[in-house]
Amino acid sequence: SEKCLLRHFSSIGFWGLVNNAGISTFGETGWLSMEKYEKFADVNLLGSIRTTLAFLPLLRKYKGRIIFMSSIIAYFSLGNGIYSMTKAAIEKFCDALRLEMKKFGVRVCIIQPGNYARSTKIQPPVSAEEIWNELSEEEKAVYNKEYVQERANFFNSILSEGSANGNEVVDAMVDALTSPAPKARYMVAKLKEKALVFVCALFPTVVMDSVLSYALSK
Repeated sequence: SEKCLLRHFSSIGFWGLVNNAGISTFGETGWLSMEKYEKFADVNLLGSIRTTLAFLPLLRKYKGRIIFMSSIIAYFSLGNGIYSMTKAAIEKFCDALRLEMKKFGVRVCIIQPGNYARSTKIQPPVSAEEIWNELSEEEKAVYNKEYVQERANFFNSILSEGSANGNEVVDAMVDALTSPAPKARYMVAKLKEKALVFVCALFPTVVMDSVLSYALSK
């Protein structure tokens, strides 16, 4: 597929690449297998890097644009640390790439959506029973079903609050591809989500930990 696409675009030109592949799941750190960590890194992080490297020669040649789909979850985590981990990593990859591509006239932009779970369906509702059945015996000895149910209910409530206006994210992608002066980062999120990112970025870690711990306790 890579060779076919490169052969085709080499003759007609290539302007924009949007890295949008992503998967999500829920679970505390010890609940997830190493295989699941590897799968998420392969899709969310290495998938975007593979595609970028494949098209980089054409993007340099035509002074194009590279767009990456990140998330405000790159700044903090509320029950989906595995997803947050991959988004934080792709942001650092983009930061390095953006600086390196400036001399070629290639723009690198990051889209940082807030909660659009209702639009993308990236994360189905969480089943506490399924989570419990997949836990190792060591984890079951530490946690109980009631705790897993509470965490599942909390995460499902976040999913239900997601915006259904997915066009807002698409508009940001279009601007990043077509604007004469695109932004390095497009944060497309509700005011309270932006406020959470603001607290995370500017306040000491202990403050952010307190805010998130309070949210989890509720």
